[in-house]
Amino acid sequence: MMGEDRRLAAVVGLAQGMAAARTPRESWRAAALGACRALAGGFAALSVWERDLGRLRVLVNVGDRSADEDEFPEDEAYPVHQFPEITEFLHERWVSGGEPNAWVETARGPAAGQPGYCHQRVAALRRRGRGSCVVAPIVLHGRAWGELYVARSAGTPVFDRADADFATVLAAVVAAGIAQTERLEEARRLAFTDALTGLANRRAVDVRLEEAIEWHRADGTTVSLVVCDLNGLKRVNDTRGHAVGDRLLERFGSVLSLCGAMLPGALAARLGGDEFCLLAVGQPADGVVKVAGELCRRAAELELGEGVACGVASTEDPIGPVRSARRLFRLADAAQYRAKAVRAARPVVAGREGPDDPVVRLADEPSHEGGGERRRFRGRP
Repeated sequence: MMGEDRRLAAVVGLAQGMAAARTPRESWRAAALGACRALAGGFAALSVWERDLGRLRVLVNVGDRSADEDEFPEDEAYPVHQFPEITEFLHERWVSGGEPNAWVETARGPAAGQPGYCHQRVAALRRRGRGSCVVAPIVLHGRAWGELYVARSAGTPVFDRADADFATVLAAVVAAGIAQTERLEEARRLAFTDALTGLANRRAVDVRLEEAIEWHRADGTTVSLVVCDLNGLKRVNDTRGHAVGDRLLERFGSVLSLCGAMLPGALAARLGGDEFCLLAVGQPADGVVKVAGELCRRAAELELGEGVACGVASTEDPIGPVRSARRLFRLADAAQYRAKAVRAARPVVAGREGPDDPVVRLADEPSHEGGGERRRFRGRP
């Protein structure tokens, strides 16, 4: 009974560990660690079957790792033909109504379960000084997702059939945790993504910009913001329909993404309607202005629309203290407004027209709701 109590506690602990994870990596690590402890193993790994690439890719290794086993490996993957049980033997068993049971293998060869394929795993056990392992398939949404692998070092008790049965239970708990993590990740992705263009949305920009301004205040990190207004969208919507207007937005979104890739780490976003932005952190202001110029050039070449009005504000330029995300947004917005007003083919950059820079002056004026000056300046506190 005490054994059953311990195993129940281990299952609960594994589930709680995965539930507390904030990222997929944390969830994978919690799954592997929980299973390793529950089965009194010395090492554990979680792997995913990447069907499109035909490989079993290791997501995480925990416990007593060998020299070639990183905790979160970048490129540890194995062709599935080396482990055909995941694609052949087990699949056929599931299709015929069987359960995806775990099995045990030892450095001497297969033990309980005998799935019929063992040579690669046995060789790996011997190479890494391990005596036995238990392999538990992970099934998600009725399909093989990957596997949970727990091993014990040579000289310790070999896993038995009871351990394999328990590993099957643990794999089901891991599958439930992975499903929850995937749902949360999808929800987070949707919350910070523009549905039409696939770019980041305004919420994502707000979060990233607040963080960037904190870094700027702390150590002077350069923060630059490019704000764009896509010209001609209303005309396209009125004359050719909103479906064509959406196509223009999508095409410009692709151009913005391409240009953003020229600035490592930049965030490309659609703020809403015909307004877009690029947020660059730690990049020289001149480099950001150059990319903004390239953005203007490429936008002008789009078949639809009438180019783009583009404004740039960077903490590296003489724009005064930037203590809030709101002020940098107002400066970039004012520069974009000026670019639109003068029909500039190139970006307008805040702070580069001398001591009485009109963009800085406009951004720092109190807003007058309902006036003819500007529909609004963005920048929530």
